[in-house]
Amino acid sequence: MDRIADLWGPRTPHAKGTVWPARVDQYLADGLAEDQVDRWVQSACLLCSNGCGCEIAVRDGRMVGIRGRAGDVVNHGRLGPKGLYGSTPWASSPDRLTHPLVREAGRLVETDWDTAMARIVEVSRRLLADKGPLTHGFYTTGQLFIEEYYTLGVIGKAGLGTPHMDGNTRLCTATSAAAFKESFGADGQPGSYTDIEHCDAIFLYGHNMAETQTVLWSRILDRTRAADPPLIVCVDPRRTPVAREAERTGGVHLAPRVGTNLALMNGLTRELFVNGWVDEPWVRAHTVGAADLRSIVEPYTPREVARVCDVDAGELSRAARIFGESRDVLSTVLQGFYQSHQATASAVAVHNLHLLRGLIGRPGSGILQMNGQPTAQNNRECGADGDLPGFRNWDNPNHVRELAELWNVDPLTIPHWSPPTHAMQILSYAEEGSIGLLWISATNPAVSMPESARVRRVLAGDQCFVIVQDLFLTETAQLADVVLPAAGWGEKTGTFTNVNRTVHLSEKAVDPPGEARSDLEIFLMYADAMDFRDRDGAPLIRWRHPEEAFDAWREASRGRPVDYTGLTYEKLRGPTGIPWPVNDQAPEGTDRLYTDAVFPTDTDRCETYGHDLLTGATVTEQEHRALRPAGRALLKGARHTPPHETPSEDYPLLYTTGRTVYQWHTRTKTGRARTLNDAAPDAWVELSVADAARLEITEGDVVRVESPRGAIQVRARVGQVREGAVFAPFHYGAWDPAGLDVDASPSRQANELTMTVWDPVSKQPYFKTAACRVTKIRAGAGPAPAPTTAASAPATDGVPPTAGGPPTTTRRVDTPHYPNDPGAR
Repeated sequence: MDRIADLWGPRTPHAKGTVWPARVDQYLADGLAEDQVDRWVQSACLLCSNGCGCEIAVRDGRMVGIRGRAGDVVNHGRLGPKGLYGSTPWASSPDRLTHPLVREAGRLVETDWDTAMARIVEVSRRLLADKGPLTHGFYTTGQLFIEEYYTLGVIGKAGLGTPHMDGNTRLCTATSAAAFKESFGADGQPGSYTDIEHCDAIFLYGHNMAETQTVLWSRILDRTRAADPPLIVCVDPRRTPVAREAERTGGVHLAPRVGTNLALMNGLTRELFVNGWVDEPWVRAHTVGAADLRSIVEPYTPREVARVCDVDAGELSRAARIFGESRDVLSTVLQGFYQSHQATASAVAVHNLHLLRGLIGRPGSGILQMNGQPTAQNNRECGADGDLPGFRNWDNPNHVRELAELWNVDPLTIPHWSPPTHAMQILSYAEEGSIGLLWISATNPAVSMPESARVRRVLAGDQCFVIVQDLFLTETAQLADVVLPAAGWGEKTGTFTNVNRTVHLSEKAVDPPGEARSDLEIFLMYADAMDFRDRDGAPLIRWRHPEEAFDAWREASRGRPVDYTGLTYEKLRGPTGIPWPVNDQAPEGTDRLYTDAVFPTDTDRCETYGHDLLTGATVTEQEHRALRPAGRALLKGARHTPPHETPSEDYPLLYTTGRTVYQWHTRTKTGRARTLNDAAPDAWVELSVADAARLEITEGDVVRVESPRGAIQVRARVGQVREGAVFAPFHYGAWDPAGLDVDASPSRQANELTMTVWDPVSKQPYFKTAACRVTKIRAGAGPAPAPTTAASAPATDGVPPTAGGPPTTTRRVDTPHYPNDPGAR
């Protein structure tokens, strides 16, 4: 089977309330047969946030393929195109980093570990002695393991005492975490993937699941292609496969004007109130704030929403009716909301809909505020970003004291005197030099951050010493003062947690190349060289191995909503990942949260006291106590305001960025998988048929797309985006496997155009609301390099279909028993 051409594989339809049938997908490189594999090693896929259980094929000390695990609750044996074709080729790429590099006379040159670490430690100690811990900043990722995040969190918060720690999860899913905290008192996904099997309707808000989580979308297709399908409602400015499935199932596709999500959500919420679809007794017993919310949404009539969002008023009302009258509804949310205007308020509005109907904590009625990365959840849990470990409240002295006792340090060492520093502010501090050491691990901000030209200037400047820890010499690593070669997936052991809280153990399958070391080893090397000590003079970091680090994290999670104390490596070596909390009360894990409608909102337990969704102003402890939440969820709202940048005569279109199914982030791995790169080899921009006709642009023409901040020059796809909007994939930076001379070519980097503007609550940057103009440069020699298989499909015929994947195998197997699956009972 060619899984480039067939993104989701063969269908296995099944009835509502029954278990999703198992199907094992497998790919072996170089035409290998299964009996030629030396061994299979347990893991889970790291090329989207779904967290599919898998096994790595090893032959002659190399990773040579992958197959799904039939018994895993997440994927029931399935894998997507990126997982199949992109999981292993990068590991054997000839341009892997194999030795540390240091900058000498403006050039990066090879050195040994002792020399590289000595240079880091010398700068670190000098800055600490001269100006203190606020000189240190850490910018990490959503792709490390729990053991590595927790170790980094302890180093930063207890060893150094710096508040300047964040991850690229700030660009990706910070809004998910913020919305959970605002509504429910703490982070943590309420719903479960098993809700797909039990729901009557699925609402996808800014979530092109068909491309971002292909296996999860195949799970939905196996319901929508059965005899009793759920209705699909899609909110997206592009006509994605999700939108087409909404139309096919008799659901609704709402394509709001870019930057108007909150107005649309307020309109849906108002419809629940005015049509009597609110479960008044449940709301009175389990929520706070219904009256205020009703007052906020009252002006958002279908007619007003139609005016603001440019959607059909009748379709809005029909979508609201589906939500209001369906017995069980599943909602999913992703970057179309998180990276757009009024992000947290829009994500919280999804919670409001569920709370008003009491649709939470039961099979089929779940909320999945999705992650974009496979281990983003762990960054939030373990404190390597701006959060304290274990979903603790930085503003609660008792929570800080708990950590101080756990780590045996003075509570004043742990930064909690002001809100943690978010990624965009960290960059600003590095720009002005108040952060003099910036340590970047497993991420590529020179491509992924907004306003790319500014980011490159900051990282290349002399005012800040930059360390990059990665697999390859990325665009960011090329600007660093020290580069540390890291081991990747399959080359180290550790645990990680996917979107729906399922924890997997990933075992080491092969050795890393050359002198590359695991991220855990690198962090421990720094901690040892800095000689971090606790208040009794003992080493601050006592663990040496991944399992010891995991045990330390388990203890940090004890008694918190994110409780791992019932998990061990031995338990995770079973047939499936296990969703937290796992403890004495839930020894086999927890499929969904809030089944008792009790939320962690108590003032002494919550992770935050909350914010004003419009301004970001913080709620004080006294104000929070006055609400008397007592385990009730918080209904919160905000009025819609115009986005920061709107179309003008000079810039008449709205620019938005996103993903394509065949590439992952900045292509550090997928760009080195020839099969995936051939399917989406270069950048493009998508225009609507109407806008293309007005601008006299045809398929494949070379165009210049320009905003007040920068410009790119790429080929045009005349496609499925709504009129007035322009879409560009963000994956493509300066590096190109085909050897494109980007220095001599105009930029194709989508974030040249985006803004340094962020949400007032989650601090997540807005990648999806910028004004732009598009100008034709010359006629193209062929179609745009955009794939034809999903949302980037052309609007006209004549473009060759995307295909060419080496054969994979797929086989039906007997469906195992999955713990916690309500359908299995």
